[in-house]
Amino acid sequence: MSFAFFQETLLTLLPGVPLTLELAFLSTAIGAVLAVTLALMRLSGVLPLDYFARAYVFAFRGTPLLVQIFLIYYGLSQFPAVRQSVFWPVLREPFWCAIIALSLNTGAYGSEVVRGGLLSVPHGQVEAARAVGMSGLLLFRRIVLPQAIRQALPAYGTELILMVKATSLASIITLMEITGRAAKLISDTYRVIEVFVVAGAIYLIINFVLTRIILALEFWLTPHLRERPEARELPADSAGEHA
Repeated sequence: MSFAFFQETLLTLLPGVPLTLELAFLSTAIGAVLAVTLALMRLSGVLPLDYFARAYVFAFRGTPLLVQIFLIYYGLSQFPAVRQSVFWPVLREPFWCAIIALSLNTGAYGSEVVRGGLLSVPHGQVEAARAVGMSGLLLFRRIVLPQAIRQALPAYGTELILMVKATSLASIITLMEITGRAAKLISDTYRVIEVFVVAGAIYLIINFVLTRIILALEFWLTPHLRERPEARELPADSAGEHA
């Protein structure tokens, strides 16, 4: 092991960071929209929508992400109807196939997180909002959604971190993100340990930054849980009175 090789490896892998982040953030954003849709379908009370959402979540949570990527990238291209459709310019690109697979997968997991957040909103607050005239979209936007986001944020932050790590699977369909570049460098140098140590360190730094951002968002979204400075220390005379 040499410091010079570690430095060279770092410079080789760093150009893959933007693609890794692009895959993670874009798929998480699309997956979040899908997750909210599926959660609302589960809570709609309409049986066909509920059953469809349940089947979707069961299928994508019950099968490996690697298999889903293979099926979308290699499987769909086997059908002539797909190759002749308007979707083929998208489905023949590894980047978009990876985005589709990651989005569909995180949407299934995220839907349960969102559903849990929606169910955590106290029913009394919903009834109080209806009593003052709120209903429909206004009630959802002003009362339900803000509280659901606060409840779901820690778990969804974990899902984002998992997505960053899941992007490493995109290397199997020729995308040169961090792991793809690491695999190519290993095939050239046969120095497996050093390369993967550097790759792991890059993922670790990315996820550390993400956890700090998520914690900052939690702090910002929960002002009512922050300890007030004046509550930490009582004046001497107040302490005497309480004694």
